[in-house]
Amino acid sequence: MAAAQGHFSDQSDGDRGTDETADSTEADRVPPAFRRAVEALRSARLRSEIEIDPTRPPQRLAPYAYAVEAAVVEDEEDLADGRLVLLHDPDGHEAWKGTFRLVTLVRAELEPEMAADPLLPEVCWSWLTGAMEARGLLYGEASGTVTMAGSHYFGGLADRRPATQIEIRASWTPREGLGGVPDTGAHLAAWCDLLCQIAGLPPAPADPGSGTVTGAGVVSLPQRRGPQGA
Repeated sequence: MAAAQGHFSDQSDGDRGTDETADSTEADRVPPAFRRAVEALRSARLRSEIEIDPTRPPQRLAPYAYAVEAAVVEDEEDLADGRLVLLHDPDGHEAWKGTFRLVTLVRAELEPEMAADPLLPEVCWSWLTGAMEARGLLYGEASGTVTMAGSHYFGGLADRRPATQIEIRASWTPREGLGGVPDTGAHLAAWCDLLCQIAGLPPAPADPGSGTVTGAGVVSLPQRRGPQGA
């Protein structure tokens, strides 16, 4: 299993002293609730097919932000990728109805016959909500889009097969627990379940240490790139 890694970030970028001094100053002003939420992300245990790295978060969506990007990799091939951003406003946000918000972008390439299914967007959205519900996560104010875009190649690229990419953009407010901190580690794991589903991987047998079966109650895409190991 992979462990998430990353770094704190807020809107304080600009004229700063040495990196060591800046890091110390930044750490001092990070709200405890946000710090614990980020630590939960960093310590999350994920499926071995997930490769995850820190990435620079957006700077103007909230006072504090943290982001990771991940890909589902099997046999050295990227099957799906995405980005997950944790936002925090200690004063609360009217649209979020909370002090935390998770924002995501997930992408994968589909075979043309799969993209022809008119119900695919609804199914993909249900994978996001189903992944969180399968882990018993509470959330609110979910919104987003599911977009499919097709590409046909001509001229010097005519030997390429037509390609269709599906893209899920979504955001939701995780339910806050003790100390006003949401279970961000579990939300990250659920998001990775979504990545694996859209990549066409079978559900993992269980969430290590919790006994929770991942992907329960939802159906994965058919395997898209030839036979894959179970």
